Amino acid sequence: MEVAVNGETRTLPPGTTVATVVGELTTATSGVAVSLNDEVVPRTEWPRRVLRPGDRIDVLTAVQGG
Repeated sequence: MEVAVNGETRTLPPGTTVATVVGELTTATSGVAVSLNDEVVPRTEWPRRVLRPGDRIDVLTAVQGG
């Protein structure tokens, strides 16, 4: 199935979860936020939120700087 990940079209297997996508994009254990179709997905829902064809997921990580 095709979904948009951070604005880029990707082909993912059916049953892919938000947690799987996050794990592929970052190893950060904190400072990560996810929106799915423009709605924030709480971290507790990542493992059970299954993506569907045409979904748009954005994974954002906090960056420290000064």
